[in-house]
Amino acid sequence: MSAPARRRVYLMRHAQVRYFQGLPPHDVTLTDEGRAQARAAAEALRGIRFDRVVTSGLPRTLETARAIAPGAAIEEQHELREIESGELRGVAPEAVQEMMTAAFHGVVPNDTRFLGGETIGELFDRVVPALDGVLADASWDTALLVLHGAVNRAILSRALTGGRTFLGAFEQAPGCINVLDVDAAGSFVVRAVGYTPYDPVSAGAPRRTTMEHLWQEYLDSRRRSP
Repeated sequence: MSAPARRRVYLMRHAQVRYFQGLPPHDVTLTDEGRAQARAAAEALRGIRFDRVVTSGLPRTLETARAIAPGAAIEEQHELREIESGELRGVAPEAVQEMMTAAFHGVVPNDTRFLGGETIGELFDRVVPALDGVLADASWDTALLVLHGAVNRAILSRALTGGRTFLGAFEQAPGCINVLDVDAAGSFVVRAVGYTPYDPVSAGAPRRTTMEHLWQEYLDSRRRSP
C-alpha cells in the first residue's frame, strides 16, 4: 500500500516584540532581537519554496513573514490573530500575575478566559475554520503560517487530538518553527515543535515561559509609570 500524499505546513510564531511600551498590542513591531530571530529563521528555511504565506495581518506577523519569504504574496487572515485579552487596568498586580503565569498550564478548559478576555473556546471558534479554509485549498504543497503563541497552541492541539482540547504546555518561543504534514483527509503528522533556529537546543533560553516573561514586562512597565 502506498503512503498517503501529504502537504507540509511550516507554522511559526512571530519573532520577539515588546508589549507595554505605549502601543496597543495589535500595533507592536519587532525588536532588534526579533529581527535577528527572523533572519535566523529565514536562514533555516532557505531554499524552501512556499506556495502560500499566511499571517494574521498584525504587524509583527507581517514583518516576520517578509523576512522569511521576501517577495512572496503575503496573505492576511484576521481570524488568526492572537487571543484577545481583557482590560488589565485596575486589576490587582497579584491577580494579573496569577492570570499571566497560569494562563497555559496543562489542558486549558474551553471556557477559560485569557486575562479576562476571549475564551479558549472562542479562540477555537475562529481559528479552526480559518485553518480548515487553508487546508481546503488544494493548490498548494508547502505553506508558511506566521501566527501567534496561543493560536499555534490551538493548531498544534488540533493536530494532535483532532478536536478542541487545548494543550497549553506547548511553549512557543518568539520566532520558533513547528513542522506539520497533513493528508487529504485532514490527518496530521507532527514533525517538529518549537524549534528556535537562533538557539537550536534552547541552551541559552531562560527557563521561564513566554507568559512568565510577559508578566515581567508588565511589572517593569508599572515600575516605569509615574
